[in-house]
Amino acid sequence: MTSDKCDFVGSQSRIGAMLTSNVTKSAGEENATRTDSAACGYVSVVFPITMMATGMVGNSLALILVYISYRKKENRRKKSFLLCIGSLALTDLFGQLLTSPIVISAYRADLRWERIDSSGNLCAFFGVCMTTFGLCALFMASAMAIERATAITNPHWYSNHMKTSVTKQTLVVIWCLVLLFALLPVAGVGKYTRQWPGTWCFISTGDREVPGNIFFSFTFALLGIFSLLVTVSCNVVTIRGLITRCKTKSGTSQASKHWERLTTETVIQLMGIMCVLLVCWSPLLVLMLRMISTQVSSHECNSSAESSHPSSSVRDVQLDCNFFLTAIRLASLNQILDPWVYLLLREILLRKFCLVANAVSNCSVEDQKETQTALDALNKQKQESLQQSQSNKGDF
Repeated sequence: MTSDKCDFVGSQSRIGAMLTSNVTKSAGEENATRTDSAACGYVSVVFPITMMATGMVGNSLALILVYISYRKKENRRKKSFLLCIGSLALTDLFGQLLTSPIVISAYRADLRWERIDSSGNLCAFFGVCMTTFGLCALFMASAMAIERATAITNPHWYSNHMKTSVTKQTLVVIWCLVLLFALLPVAGVGKYTRQWPGTWCFISTGDREVPGNIFFSFTFALLGIFSLLVTVSCNVVTIRGLITRCKTKSGTSQASKHWERLTTETVIQLMGIMCVLLVCWSPLLVLMLRMISTQVSSHECNSSAESSHPSSSVRDVQLDCNFFLTAIRLASLNQILDPWVYLLLREILLRKFCLVANAVSNCSVEDQKETQTALDALNKQKQESLQQSQSNKGDF
């Protein structure tokens, strides 16, 4: 919506310039264009500032809770889970701290990236950060999903082989492999380019002339989709295992009730994790595949927006670029939602949800009991009146 507004303002400036003069831009027109860009930048800068602030609060709070819980827990299974949650929160926090200030600086520079990055090295750094922190978050989510599914489906193997050291090694391997992959454009395989509206850098999806660019962008999209599929599949397996075990443990004892409550909380949490991942990442990954196949890159909008008579193909490119900007913002939103769906909501909302569900269930049970009691009383009264009438006939 912000980019549409910027397009509208820029179009109005160009129309005014065409009515004033048919030659080159005058000094007054240049100042007007810069003023319009500054206005659009001022409006748009609220979005990255809000995301950075909310993300820092959520991830910092999650790190504090993880640290406190990790020192208290003696169960290594819970420590492994806390290590994964803490690493994910730390990854999301660093991702926002390293990229959001650059985006804000670009908005404050009137969407002119060259003002803050004359050498082009900052664009490559930004692209490496986006790729690294994005894929790391996805792979960590997959690792946690695999761990939960293994613990539910094969608890004996899990208790014998799953140690805290294994969790640490897995997290380090994920970080190193993803970082090596993200550095491929720096080594000459693929390319990071400035993306629409000129405030961020990411993988170029349409430059077939750059060596290895299609391979790099296509591999990124496939790795992201593969990670989503692994996470969703393992979470579905975990939910089925929990429900099956809950049915076998059903009863009236305190332990069975505790297990039912724990199962309900975990199922709700896993459903929330899957919904957040799919909503935040699917648009970006699918759109990347589409743009690769059509040889469209988001940085082309930076030049197409300058055209005073846009053709239909240019408008299609602009539409893809607007979708691409929305998709990358959704993916960035995942960094804000991660600590809530993995840790904070479980402590705050899930228990309240279960209390409400139990209250509704208890109310339904009480209503059924009251209805049944009223029916029993009515039947008893009918039987007594019938017996009394029969006894009166016998006396007669």
